[in-house]
Amino acid sequence: MMAGLTGWHLLIVLAVILLLFGAAKLPALAKSMGQSARVFRSEIKEMKKEDAADPTTASPVVAPEVRDASNVAADPARGTVDPKP
Repeated sequence: MMAGLTGWHLLIVLAVILLLFGAAKLPALAKSMGQSARVFRSEIKEMKKEDAADPTTASPVVAPEVRDASNVAADPARGTVDPKP
């Protein structure tokens, strides 16, 4: 189990929870937690749909810079191409 907890530890924790909340309140507590989880999941799905549909939030594809060949001069000493002054 987790962190050295045995079955008896978990049983004692469940008994304490039962004493604190009472048997009548536990189903309502579980139902509200389930509803909260469903709402959370649906909001996450909705956010993903909005992000996919909104082109401004998508990462843009940037084309590489294209230079005009008539505007550059070769420098054989350095092995590079520099723009003409």
